Amino acid sequence: MRFQQKKALVLSDFDGTISRVDVGNSVLDRFTPEGWEAIDREVVKGSLGSREAYEKIAPMVRVDVNRLRTHVLKHAAIDPFFVRFCRLAGKRGVDVKIVSDGLDFYIRAILEKHRLGEIEFYSNRVVFGREEAVAFEFPQANALCGRCGTCKNKILHDHRLMYEKIIYVGDGHSDICPSQCADLIFAKGELLRKCERESAVPYRPFHDFREVSEYLKKTFDKRRAIRGATREKES
Repeated sequence: MRFQQKKALVLSDFDGTISRVDVGNSVLDRFTPEGWEAIDREVVKGSLGSREAYEKIAPMVRVDVNRLRTHVLKHAAIDPFFVRFCRLAGKRGVDVKIVSDGLDFYIRAILEKHRLGEIEFYSNRVVFGREEAVAFEFPQANALCGRCGTCKNKILHDHRLMYEKIIYVGDGHSDICPSQCADLIFAKGELLRKCERESAVPYRPFHDFREVSEYLKKTFDKRRAIRGATREKES
């Protein structure tokens, strides 16, 4: 049987992109004593990978499930156009997945709050221990590199043959590497500055998911998506 590629995939970062605030930093600010910022600065400079940074920070964090959930749901705010974007993508036959170097707990809580729990996401994992201790696990790490907790580049390449087109949406340092293997980038923040300096991939500056939605409307015909879904049911 001949393999048929899907139309398109949107891979999106979470913190600073879907979430208007960096939830991971907010959590560390609240539940970690001073000292984690210096570790984070080493990551930004490139002298430390995020996986090693998480391992250094883990012994500092003290929080239980309930306090973490309360904090996340109180302080998180997603892009006001993201929910509508997801609905539009579904109608146009475009898949949406999240790639994050953040933590599964808060991503899941925020998606469920907005009734988006069906969206597949890839991230690091938080494990709650006794006496408010936590540990971090890295199911999406790349054994060939090991710098990032979640290797977004590996995830993109795992999906490459499945889709005709991969669109990457991001804002930060961890998005630079994977975005350069996409077919189109929607960029802001540090990612946009990197694209403006040098990018082998076409890119578009964006402020919110309204602009990504407009691109989907213009690029992916609604009638073709409906016909494609009908053929799948018939076969």
